[in-house]
Amino acid sequence: MTRLAGSSKLLRAMNESAALGHLLDPGMLTRSDLRELTALSMPTISEVLRRLTEAGLVTVVGHSSGKPGPNAEIYAANPDAAYAVAVSVRDVGTSGTPSIAAALGDLTGAIRARFESRVDFLTADPVTTLAEVVAQLAEQAAVPAGRIRHVHLSVPGAYDPKTETIRLVDVPGFARPGLVPRIAAALGTDVSVDNDVNLAAVAERRRGAARDAENFALLWLGQDGLGLAIDINGTLLRGTRGAAGEIGYLPLYSPNRKLDLQDLFGGGAILELARDHGIAAGNPAAVVAAAAETSAEFIAAFADRVVVGLAAVVAVLDPSLVVLAGPTAQAGGAPLLDAVNEAFQRAAPLECPVTATALDDDAVLLGALDAGLAAVREALIAAIRES
Repeated sequence: MTRLAGSSKLLRAMNESAALGHLLDPGMLTRSDLRELTALSMPTISEVLRRLTEAGLVTVVGHSSGKPGPNAEIYAANPDAAYAVAVSVRDVGTSGTPSIAAALGDLTGAIRARFESRVDFLTADPVTTLAEVVAQLAEQAAVPAGRIRHVHLSVPGAYDPKTETIRLVDVPGFARPGLVPRIAAALGTDVSVDNDVNLAAVAERRRGAARDAENFALLWLGQDGLGLAIDINGTLLRGTRGAAGEIGYLPLYSPNRKLDLQDLFGGGAILELARDHGIAAGNPAAVVAAAAETSAEFIAAFADRVVVGLAAVVAVLDPSLVVLAGPTAQAGGAPLLDAVNEAFQRAAPLECPVTATALDDDAVLLGALDAGLAAVREALIAAIRES
Protein backbone atom coordinates (compact mmCIF):
# COMPACT_ATOMS: atom_id res chain seq x y z
CA MET A 1 0.00 0.00 0.00
CA THR A 2 1.37 3.45 -0.93
CA ARG A 3 1.08 6.00 1.86
CA LEU A 4 1.65 9.73 1.45
CA ALA A 5 4.17 11.39 3.73
CA GLY A 6 5.71 14.84 3.95
CA SER A 7 8.55 16.42 5.93
CA SER A 8 7.10 19.80 6.90
CA LYS A 9 5.68 20.55 10.32
CA LEU A 10 2.21 20.94 8.81
CA LEU A 11 2.33 17.31 7.66
CA ARG A 12 3.43 15.89 11.01
CA ALA A 13 0.19 14.00 11.54
CA MET A 14 0.35 12.52 8.06
CA ASN A 15 3.91 11.40 8.67
CA GLU A 16 2.94 9.70 11.91
CA SER A 17 -0.04 7.93 10.39
CA ALA A 18 2.11 6.76 7.48
CA ALA A 19 4.75 5.34 9.82
CA LEU A 20 2.16 3.63 12.02
CA GLY A 21 0.48 2.18 8.95
CA HIS A 22 3.73 0.61 7.79
CA LEU A 23 4.46 -0.75 11.26
CA LEU A 24 1.01 -2.31 11.36
CA ASP A 25 1.54 -4.02 8.00
CA PRO A 26 4.94 -5.76 8.07
CA GLY A 27 6.10 -4.50 11.48
CA MET A 28 9.64 -5.05 12.82
CA LEU A 29 11.17 -2.03 11.07
CA THR A 30 14.21 0.12 11.80
CA ARG A 31 14.45 3.88 11.26
CA SER A 32 16.23 3.17 7.99
CA ASP A 33 13.46 0.83 6.87
CA LEU A 34 10.84 3.49 7.58
CA ARG A 35 12.91 6.12 5.79
CA GLU A 36 12.94 3.97 2.65
CA LEU A 37 9.20 3.28 2.89
CA THR A 38 8.11 6.87 3.55
CA ALA A 39 10.88 8.94 1.90
CA LEU A 40 11.07 11.05 5.06
CA SER A 41 14.30 12.45 6.44
CA MET A 42 15.99 10.64 9.30
CA PRO A 43 15.32 13.47 11.82
CA THR A 44 11.65 13.42 10.87
CA ILE A 45 11.50 9.65 11.27
CA SER A 46 13.10 9.92 14.69
CA GLU A 47 10.55 12.53 15.80
CA VAL A 48 7.67 10.46 14.44
CA LEU A 49 8.85 7.36 16.31
CA ARG A 50 9.31 9.37 19.50
CA ARG A 51 5.72 10.62 19.39
CA LEU A 52 4.29 7.21 18.50
CA THR A 53 6.29 5.58 21.30
CA GLU A 54 5.14 8.17 23.84
CA ALA A 55 1.54 7.58 22.72
CA GLY A 56 1.98 3.87 23.43
CA LEU A 57 1.32 2.85 19.83
CA VAL A 58 4.86 1.75 18.97
CA THR A 59 7.51 -0.08 20.97
CA VAL A 60 11.13 -1.15 20.55
CA VAL A 61 11.21 -4.92 20.13
CA GLY A 62 14.92 -5.54 19.49
CA HIS A 63 18.14 -4.39 17.90
CA SER A 64 19.65 -5.28 14.55
CA SER A 65 23.20 -6.55 14.31
CA GLY A 66 25.74 -7.50 11.67
CA LYS A 67 26.37 -3.98 10.32
CA PRO A 68 29.13 -1.50 11.23
CA GLY A 69 28.24 1.06 13.90
CA PRO A 70 25.67 0.93 16.73
CA ASN A 71 22.93 -1.65 16.52
CA ALA A 72 19.74 -0.11 15.14
CA GLU A 73 16.55 -0.23 17.18
CA ILE A 74 13.76 -2.35 15.70
CA TYR A 75 10.24 -0.95 16.08
CA ALA A 76 6.83 -2.59 15.88
CA ALA A 77 3.27 -1.62 16.65
CA ASN A 78 2.39 -2.19 20.31
CA PRO A 79 -0.01 -5.15 20.24
CA ASP A 80 -1.59 -4.07 23.54
CA ALA A 81 -2.39 -0.53 22.41
CA ALA A 82 -5.93 -1.51 21.44
CA TYR A 83 -8.10 -4.56 20.85
CA ALA A 84 -11.03 -5.59 18.70
CA VAL A 85 -13.72 -8.19 19.36
CA ALA A 86 -15.58 -10.23 16.75
CA VAL A 87 -18.91 -11.88 17.57
CA SER A 88 -20.60 -14.21 15.08
CA VAL A 89 -24.30 -14.84 15.72
CA ARG A 90 -25.70 -17.81 13.84
CA ASP A 91 -29.08 -19.10 12.81
CA VAL A 92 -28.56 -22.64 14.10
CA GLY A 93 -31.34 -24.27 12.08
CA THR A 94 -30.65 -27.96 11.47
CA SER A 95 -26.90 -27.71 11.92
CA GLY A 96 -26.61 -28.24 15.66
CA THR A 97 -23.55 -25.93 15.70
CA PRO A 98 -22.85 -23.35 18.43
CA SER A 99 -25.03 -20.28 18.01
CA ILE A 100 -22.32 -17.79 19.01
CA ALA A 101 -18.62 -17.71 18.23
CA ALA A 102 -16.42 -14.90 19.50
CA ALA A 103 -12.78 -13.84 19.45
CA LEU A 104 -10.63 -11.02 20.80
CA GLY A 105 -7.62 -9.84 18.79
CA ASP A 106 -4.81 -7.42 19.59
CA LEU A 107 -3.60 -4.62 17.34
CA THR A 108 -1.33 -6.95 15.35
CA GLY A 109 -4.16 -9.41 14.62
CA ALA A 110 -3.09 -12.11 17.09
CA ILE A 111 -6.07 -13.84 18.69
CA ARG A 112 -5.84 -13.55 22.48
CA ALA A 113 -9.11 -15.26 23.43
CA ARG A 114 -11.77 -17.28 21.66
CA PHE A 115 -14.79 -19.42 22.49
CA GLU A 116 -18.10 -20.81 21.19
CA SER A 117 -21.36 -21.40 23.03
CA ARG A 118 -25.02 -22.23 22.55
CA VAL A 119 -27.51 -19.50 23.37
CA ASP A 120 -31.29 -19.82 23.31
CA PHE A 121 -32.29 -16.43 21.93
CA LEU A 122 -35.94 -17.28 22.48
CA THR A 123 -35.27 -16.52 26.14
CA ALA A 124 -31.93 -14.68 26.16
CA ASP A 125 -31.74 -10.91 25.58
CA PRO A 126 -29.28 -10.08 22.75
CA VAL A 127 -27.90 -6.98 24.51
CA THR A 128 -27.22 -8.81 27.76
CA THR A 129 -25.81 -11.82 25.95
CA LEU A 130 -23.36 -9.80 23.84
CA ALA A 131 -22.23 -7.80 26.87
CA GLU A 132 -21.51 -11.05 28.69
CA VAL A 133 -19.64 -12.45 25.67
CA VAL A 134 -17.35 -9.41 25.45
CA ALA A 135 -16.77 -9.44 29.21
CA GLN A 136 -15.88 -13.15 29.10
CA LEU A 137 -13.37 -12.57 26.30
CA ALA A 138 -11.78 -9.66 28.16
CA GLU A 139 -11.47 -11.75 31.31
CA GLN A 140 -10.06 -14.73 29.42
CA ALA A 141 -7.43 -12.55 27.75
CA ALA A 142 -6.76 -10.44 30.88
CA VAL A 143 -7.51 -7.30 28.86
CA PRO A 144 -8.97 -4.14 30.46
CA ALA A 145 -12.42 -3.51 29.02
CA GLY A 146 -11.43 0.06 28.18
CA ARG A 147 -8.81 -1.19 25.73
CA ILE A 148 -11.47 -2.83 23.53
CA ARG A 149 -11.96 -0.16 20.90
CA HIS A 150 -14.32 -1.90 18.49
CA VAL A 151 -16.80 -4.79 18.38
CA HIS A 152 -17.71 -6.24 14.98
CA LEU A 153 -20.95 -8.21 14.93
CA SER A 154 -21.71 -10.79 12.26
CA VAL A 155 -25.36 -11.66 11.64
CA PRO A 156 -27.15 -14.04 9.27
CA GLY A 157 -29.13 -11.20 7.75
CA ALA A 158 -28.86 -7.74 6.21
CA TYR A 159 -27.87 -4.65 8.18
CA ASP A 160 -29.39 -1.33 7.13
CA PRO A 161 -27.00 1.38 8.40
CA LYS A 162 -29.50 4.17 7.73
CA THR A 163 -32.05 2.78 10.17
CA GLU A 164 -29.48 0.84 12.26
CA THR A 165 -31.71 -2.21 11.91
CA ILE A 166 -30.91 -5.84 11.14
CA ARG A 167 -33.26 -7.16 8.46
CA LEU A 168 -33.98 -10.57 6.92
CA VAL A 169 -32.75 -12.29 10.08
CA ASP A 170 -34.36 -15.34 11.71
CA VAL A 171 -32.51 -15.21 15.04
CA PRO A 172 -35.07 -14.15 17.69
CA GLY A 173 -34.65 -10.62 18.99
CA PHE A 174 -32.16 -9.40 16.43
CA ALA A 175 -34.64 -7.64 14.13
CA ARG A 176 -35.77 -5.26 16.88
CA PRO A 177 -35.44 -1.57 15.93
CA GLY A 178 -32.86 0.21 18.04
CA LEU A 179 -31.02 -2.99 18.97
CA VAL A 180 -27.60 -2.00 17.59
CA PRO A 181 -27.43 1.39 19.40
CA ARG A 182 -28.45 -0.38 22.61
CA ILE A 183 -25.64 -2.92 22.15
CA ALA A 184 -23.12 -0.12 21.58
CA ALA A 185 -24.34 1.72 24.69
CA ALA A 186 -24.11 -1.43 26.81
CA LEU A 187 -20.59 -2.19 25.59
CA GLY A 188 -19.36 1.39 25.74
CA THR A 189 -17.50 1.06 22.46
CA ASP A 190 -18.00 1.36 18.71
CA VAL A 191 -20.05 -1.44 17.18
CA SER A 192 -20.25 -2.40 13.51
CA VAL A 193 -22.62 -4.94 12.00
CA ASP A 194 -22.31 -6.88 8.77
CA ASN A 195 -23.73 -9.88 7.00
CA ASP A 196 -21.97 -13.14 7.78
CA VAL A 197 -21.25 -14.02 4.15
CA ASN A 198 -19.77 -10.57 3.52
CA LEU A 199 -17.40 -11.18 6.41
CA ALA A 200 -16.45 -14.59 5.03
CA ALA A 201 -15.45 -12.72 1.86
CA VAL A 202 -13.34 -10.32 3.95
CA ALA A 203 -11.41 -13.31 5.29
CA GLU A 204 -11.16 -14.87 1.83
CA ARG A 205 -9.74 -11.64 0.41
CA ARG A 206 -7.21 -11.24 3.24
CA ARG A 207 -6.27 -14.84 3.98
CA GLY A 208 -7.73 -17.20 1.39
CA ALA A 209 -8.29 -18.05 -2.25
CA ALA A 210 -9.16 -14.49 -3.35
CA ARG A 211 -5.99 -12.72 -2.17
CA ASP A 212 -4.84 -12.04 -5.73
CA ALA A 213 -8.25 -11.65 -7.39
CA GLU A 214 -9.13 -8.33 -8.97
CA ASN A 215 -12.73 -8.95 -8.01
CA PHE A 216 -14.65 -12.02 -6.94
CA ALA A 217 -17.96 -13.43 -5.82
CA LEU A 218 -18.27 -15.77 -2.87
CA LEU A 219 -21.18 -18.22 -3.10
CA TRP A 220 -22.03 -19.46 0.38
CA LEU A 221 -23.66 -22.85 0.80
CA GLY A 222 -24.73 -22.91 4.43
CA GLN A 223 -26.33 -25.66 6.45
CA ASP A 224 -29.71 -24.11 5.74
CA GLY A 225 -29.37 -20.83 3.85
CA LEU A 226 -27.60 -19.47 0.79
CA GLY A 227 -25.66 -16.26 0.47
CA LEU A 228 -23.52 -14.25 -1.89
CA ALA A 229 -20.77 -11.72 -1.24
CA ILE A 230 -19.57 -9.40 -3.99
CA ASP A 231 -16.06 -7.96 -3.80
CA ILE A 232 -15.19 -5.27 -6.34
CA ASN A 233 -11.48 -4.41 -6.20
CA GLY A 234 -11.38 -5.01 -2.46
CA THR A 235 -14.65 -3.21 -1.67
CA LEU A 236 -17.76 -5.15 -0.68
CA LEU A 237 -20.99 -4.33 -2.47
CA ARG A 238 -23.64 -4.17 0.27
CA GLY A 239 -26.51 -2.37 -1.46
CA THR A 240 -28.74 0.46 -0.28
CA ARG A 241 -30.26 -1.48 2.64
CA GLY A 242 -27.47 -3.99 3.17
CA ALA A 243 -29.30 -6.74 1.30
CA ALA A 244 -27.02 -7.17 -1.71
CA GLY A 245 -26.18 -10.87 -2.03
CA GLU A 246 -29.38 -12.30 -0.53
CA ILE A 247 -29.39 -14.72 -3.43
CA GLY A 248 -31.61 -17.29 -1.75
CA TYR A 249 -34.59 -15.03 -2.46
CA LEU A 250 -33.92 -14.99 -6.22
CA PRO A 251 -37.19 -16.25 -7.76
CA LEU A 252 -37.41 -19.13 -10.19
CA TYR A 253 -40.10 -19.71 -12.77
CA SER A 254 -42.72 -22.21 -11.70
CA PRO A 255 -46.26 -22.48 -13.07
CA ASN A 256 -47.62 -24.10 -9.90
CA ARG A 257 -46.01 -22.45 -6.86
CA LYS A 258 -43.61 -19.75 -5.82
CA LEU A 259 -40.02 -21.00 -5.89
CA ASP A 260 -36.65 -19.41 -5.27
CA LEU A 261 -33.02 -20.55 -5.19
CA GLN A 262 -33.39 -21.55 -1.56
CA ASP A 263 -35.97 -24.11 -2.69
CA LEU A 264 -33.55 -25.41 -5.32
CA PHE A 265 -30.33 -26.01 -3.35
CA GLY A 266 -30.83 -24.68 0.18
CA GLY A 267 -30.78 -26.93 3.23
CA GLY A 268 -34.31 -28.29 2.87
CA ALA A 269 -33.77 -29.02 -0.83
CA ILE A 270 -30.59 -30.93 -0.03
CA LEU A 271 -32.39 -33.15 2.47
CA GLU A 272 -35.17 -33.81 -0.05
CA LEU A 273 -32.63 -34.65 -2.75
CA ALA A 274 -30.90 -36.97 -0.31
CA ARG A 275 -34.12 -38.89 0.31
CA ASP A 276 -34.56 -39.28 -3.45
CA HIS A 277 -31.09 -40.85 -3.63
CA GLY A 278 -31.45 -43.01 -0.55
CA ILE A 279 -28.92 -41.07 1.52
CA ALA A 280 -29.64 -40.83 5.24
CA ALA A 281 -27.80 -38.15 7.21
CA GLY A 282 -28.59 -35.70 9.96
CA ASN A 283 -28.05 -32.34 8.28
CA PRO A 284 -27.28 -30.92 4.82
CA ALA A 285 -23.51 -30.79 5.27
CA ALA A 286 -23.47 -34.38 6.50
CA VAL A 287 -25.56 -35.42 3.48
CA VAL A 288 -23.13 -33.80 1.04
CA ALA A 289 -20.11 -35.21 2.86
CA ALA A 290 -21.58 -38.74 2.69
CA ALA A 291 -22.53 -38.33 -0.97
CA ALA A 292 -19.03 -37.13 -1.86
CA GLU A 293 -17.79 -40.53 -0.71
CA THR A 294 -20.57 -42.76 -2.00
CA SER A 295 -22.86 -41.14 -4.59
CA ALA A 296 -21.49 -39.42 -7.67
CA GLU A 297 -25.07 -39.30 -8.95
CA PHE A 298 -26.20 -37.14 -6.00
CA ILE A 299 -23.18 -34.85 -6.32
CA ALA A 300 -23.83 -34.35 -10.05
CA ALA A 301 -27.51 -33.57 -9.43
CA PHE A 302 -26.66 -31.16 -6.63
CA ALA A 303 -23.98 -29.45 -8.75
CA ASP A 304 -26.52 -28.91 -11.56
CA ARG A 305 -28.69 -27.03 -9.06
CA VAL A 306 -25.83 -24.95 -7.71
CA VAL A 307 -24.93 -23.90 -11.25
CA VAL A 308 -28.36 -22.33 -11.70
CA GLY A 309 -27.41 -19.81 -9.02
CA LEU A 310 -23.82 -19.62 -10.20
CA ALA A 311 -24.88 -18.80 -13.74
CA ALA A 312 -27.06 -15.93 -12.49
CA VAL A 313 -24.11 -14.52 -10.54
CA VAL A 314 -21.70 -14.74 -13.46
CA ALA A 315 -24.19 -13.40 -15.99
CA VAL A 316 -24.80 -10.26 -13.90
CA LEU A 317 -21.37 -9.63 -12.37
CA ASP A 318 -18.83 -11.29 -14.69
CA PRO A 319 -16.37 -11.72 -11.78
CA SER A 320 -12.77 -12.81 -12.25
CA LEU A 321 -13.31 -15.62 -9.73
CA VAL A 322 -16.08 -17.40 -7.85
CA VAL A 323 -15.27 -18.96 -4.49
CA LEU A 324 -17.47 -21.76 -3.15
CA ALA A 325 -17.61 -21.52 0.64
CA GLY A 326 -19.74 -22.44 3.62
CA PRO A 327 -20.09 -25.72 5.54
CA THR A 328 -22.01 -27.52 2.81
CA ALA A 329 -19.55 -26.55 0.07
CA GLN A 330 -16.63 -27.58 2.27
CA ALA A 331 -18.31 -30.89 3.09
CA GLY A 332 -18.47 -31.70 -0.63
CA GLY A 333 -14.74 -31.13 -1.05
CA ALA A 334 -13.04 -31.81 -4.37
CA PRO A 335 -15.84 -34.04 -5.77
CA LEU A 336 -18.38 -31.23 -5.45
CA LEU A 337 -16.01 -28.59 -6.84
CA ASP A 338 -15.18 -30.77 -9.84
CA ALA A 339 -18.85 -31.47 -10.47
CA VAL A 340 -19.75 -27.78 -10.26
CA ASN A 341 -17.00 -26.84 -12.72
CA GLU A 342 -18.12 -29.58 -15.12
CA ALA A 343 -21.75 -28.47 -14.88
CA PHE A 344 -20.79 -24.83 -15.32
CA GLN A 345 -18.87 -25.62 -18.49
CA ARG A 346 -22.15 -26.84 -19.92
CA ALA A 347 -23.60 -23.38 -19.21
CA ALA A 348 -21.43 -21.86 -21.97
CA PRO A 349 -20.93 -19.20 -23.22
CA LEU A 350 -20.63 -18.01 -19.60
CA GLU A 351 -17.08 -18.32 -18.33
CA CYS A 352 -15.50 -17.91 -14.91
CA PRO A 353 -13.04 -19.95 -12.83
CA VAL A 354 -14.62 -21.53 -9.77
CA THR A 355 -12.54 -22.55 -6.79
CA ALA A 356 -13.09 -23.70 -3.23
CA THR A 357 -12.40 -21.66 -0.13
CA ALA A 358 -8.83 -21.92 1.13
CA LEU A 359 -9.89 -21.39 4.75
CA ASP A 360 -10.24 -24.31 7.13
CA ASP A 361 -11.06 -22.14 10.14
CA ASP A 362 -14.27 -20.18 10.86
CA ALA A 363 -14.17 -17.76 7.92
CA VAL A 364 -17.03 -15.61 9.21
CA LEU A 365 -15.41 -15.09 12.62
CA LEU A 366 -11.99 -14.40 11.10
CA GLY A 367 -13.50 -11.92 8.66
CA ALA A 368 -15.32 -10.12 11.49
CA LEU A 369 -12.07 -9.89 13.43
CA ASP A 370 -10.19 -8.61 10.37
CA ALA A 371 -12.88 -5.97 9.82
CA GLY A 372 -12.87 -4.98 13.50
CA LEU A 373 -9.09 -4.60 13.58
CA ALA A 374 -9.19 -2.53 10.39
CA ALA A 375 -11.67 -0.18 12.09
CA VAL A 376 -9.44 0.09 15.17
CA ARG A 377 -6.38 0.89 13.07
CA GLU A 378 -8.24 3.51 11.06
CA ALA A 379 -9.46 5.12 14.29
CA LEU A 380 -5.93 5.25 15.71
CA ILE A 381 -4.55 6.81 12.56
CA ALA A 382 -7.43 9.31 12.45
CA ALA A 383 -6.73 10.27 16.06
CA ILE A 384 -3.07 10.87 15.21
CA ARG A 385 -4.03 13.10 12.31
CA GLU A 386 -6.36 15.14 14.51
CA SER A 387 -3.94 15.51 17.43
